[in-house]
Amino acid sequence: MVHQDDSFIREVNEELRSDQMRLIWRRFGRILIGAAVLVVVGTIGKVSYDYWRDSKTSAAGDEFLIALTLADQGKSDEAMAALDKLEKEGFGAYPVLARMRTASLKAEGGDVDGAVAAFTAIAKDTSVPAALRDAARLRAAYLLVDAGSYEQVSAEAEQLATPQGAMRHSAREVLGLSAYRHEDFARAREWFEAILADAETPRNVANRAQMLLDLMTASGKISS
Repeated sequence: MVHQDDSFIREVNEELRSDQMRLIWRRFGRILIGAAVLVVVGTIGKVSYDYWRDSKTSAAGDEFLIALTLADQGKSDEAMAALDKLEKEGFGAYPVLARMRTASLKAEGGDVDGAVAAFTAIAKDTSVPAALRDAARLRAAYLLVDAGSYEQVSAEAEQLATPQGAMRHSAREVLGLSAYRHEDFARAREWFEAILADAETPRNVANRAQMLLDLMTASGKISS
C-alpha cells in the first residue's frame, strides 16, 4: 500500500512539473527563444569579427614586412611610400609602427630635424600607446644628443629617468651623453653615477657609464 502511495505521489509530482513547464513555456517561450537566438547570433558575430580582425592584422603585418625589406634593400623612396600607405590604411598597431619606421628612415637619410619632429609628434599623440610614445620620446632624445642642446634632450628624456621608469636606464644614459658632449661634466657624472647606483641597470649600459666616468677622471674633468 505504501509503495502504491509513493508511486501515486511521484505521478502527481511529475504531472505538476509538466503543468508548470507548459505554463512557463506559454509565458516565457518567446523570450527564451529570443535569448537563444541572441546567443547564437552573438557567437557568430564574435567569430566573424575575430576572423576579420585577424585577417586585417595579418595583411597589415605583411605590408609592414614588405616596407622593411624595401628599406633594407636601400629602396628608401619605395619603403617610405609603403609606410605612408600603411600609416593611412593599416590596422592595429601597424600605422604607428609605420610612423616610427618612417621617422627612423628620415634620420638614416640625414633629415635629423624631420626625424626629431616625427618622433616628437608620436610622443605627443595620446592615441598612441604609452610605451610607444615613450620609445619615440627616447629616440628623439638620442638624435638630439648630436643635433640639439642639453635642454632639448632633457625635455624629451628626463621624464623617463624616474626611479620607476621602464626606460630609465637608457634615459639616464642619453642625458649623461648629452651633458658630456656639452662639457657639463658635473651633470654628466650625476647621470652616470645614477646608472651605476641602480642594481637593475643592464650590464652594457653600466659598462659604458663606468668607462665615461673613468675617462672624465683620467682627463681631470672630474675629481675621483
